[in-house]
Order: sequence, then structure tokens, then C-alpha cells
Amino acid sequence: MSVAVVFDSAGTLLRTYRVARDILREEMLIEVETTTITFGSDARVLVVLHLHSRDVIDAPPDQLLSTFFIERSVGFGVACSRRVIPAEEVANLLYADRCARISDMQACIREVWNCCKEESVVAMNSGVILNMDIPGIEFTVTTGGRPFDGAKETISELHRMGVPAYIASGDRVTKLERMGDYLGIPRERVYGVATPSMKARIVEDLKEQYDKVVMVGDAINDLHAFRKADLAVLTEQQSDRKPEVLYDCVDRVIRNVSEVPGIVAELLADTTAPGENATI
Repeated sequence: MSVAVVFDSAGTLLRTYRVARDILREEMLIEVETTTITFGSDARVLVVLHLHSRDVIDAPPDQLLSTFFIERSVGFGVACSRRVIPAEEVANLLYADRCARISDMQACIREVWNCCKEESVVAMNSGVILNMDIPGIEFTVTTGGRPFDGAKETISELHRMGVPAYIASGDRVTKLERMGDYLGIPRERVYGVATPSMKARIVEDLKEQYDKVVMVGDAINDLHAFRKADLAVLTEQQSDRKPEVLYDCVDRVIRNVSEVPGIVAELLADTTAPGENATI
């Protein structure tokens, strides 16, 4: 029998530090769940930006973010939203916003840098949360993550078992590819800027290639993928403050990503008929 495991990134493989700046209230929000903020309103869209932190830090603080995006030809990807919002509408707001400034994003980046500067392996990502009703940028956000202890060993153990590991995440592709290189996941198995519906589609597509697909995630944006997977695993390694709907739709709850190979071994044992060998 063939089995594949799909991992979310932030909060699942990576211990992630997230901060956001509320543009309207001029407040910093520390250790927040950006997906939870986004799902707080069906008018919000979490947008991942294809930019480098150093370029933002070096830019004039008073410059409008939208001007910076246009001048630098900054691209974007929609990471998650509660409803489908066309990319054209997202672009119209993102590049025309007249409120958020470079200083708002600089504050987020510096906060994450200060927290993660001692880490040897760090993946950083920045973006914004748009509100289609305002309309405009409601929050700037930055995340910094390092692999959980045992994450690299977990991937190695799965590969030793002959079980391929994939990453499907809303984070920026280049960031995920670098982290995949460190963890030992080939780049062709890394899917970035994946919305909740795209994650579910990835799981569905993999089910055509493998007998069983396991989805491992930690947040509400993994819900659709959980429902499509043959086995859904919710991890509380970063936080046990999860929406109840997640617990209702998963098969297993774990406290450490290192538990995944054991769960996969159980799956292989349960689905192998007596006297047969599992072919992975």
C-alpha cells in the first residue's frame, strides 16, 4: 500500500512567531494567529507578499506601502479567506491603498527579528490582511519560524519508511523551498501560497497517486484539507487553543510532530491484510 503525508508549515513543521499591526487602531498584536484574524470577517483576505525584509527596512518609513509595491513590482498570493475573492479585486485594493505605510510593516519585521535573532534556521514571511469592506489594508503581518525540535528527524523517518512527505502552505514559495531543503523535502513536493481550497485540492490530487493520504495541520485554514484526507491529524505543538470545529473533523490529535511516523506505521499495519506485506 502507498501512503503520502502532507504537512502544513507554520505551526506544524515550524514553531512560528507571528505579529500584526492594526492599521486603524495603530496597535501591535503580538503572538497572534493570522488565520484566526482573517477568518474573523468574511471581508478579510490574508495576502502573502513576494518581497525581502531588508528592502522594506531600507525604504522610507512614511512611504505608502502601495507605492512601494508598485515601484518594486511586488507580487502577491492569496493565502486564505472565508470566501472566494477574485485576485483582480485583491490587486485593486492592494495597489491603491492610501493608509498603510512602510513603517507599519517595518514595525512587524523588527519585532520578529528581535524575537528570532538567536535562531540558527529562520524562515520569515510578510504580508497584509485586506478588508474588502473598508476597503484597504487593515493589518500588516510578519511571521518568523524555525523547525520544531524533531521535525527534520520526522521527515527522515518517513522517508526511511518509504513514505513521501509534502508541504502545502499559505506561505511564500521561496521561503518554503528553503525550509524544505533543510528538512529534506524535495522542492517538487513543496506547494506554496496555498489557499484552504488549494490545500484540499492538493490532497485530492495526491489521493489519485497514493492509496492513503494523511494531512497534518494546526489551524482553521487546514479544515478543508482535513476533510479530504484519508487520515486527518491536528497538532497542538504550538498551541492548544483551536476552534472546536477542528477537533470535530480530525482523526488524531498530537502534541509533537515526531508522533507522525508512528501514526503512519499504524495506518500501514491496519490496512495490510494478514499474510501480506505493505508496499510503499
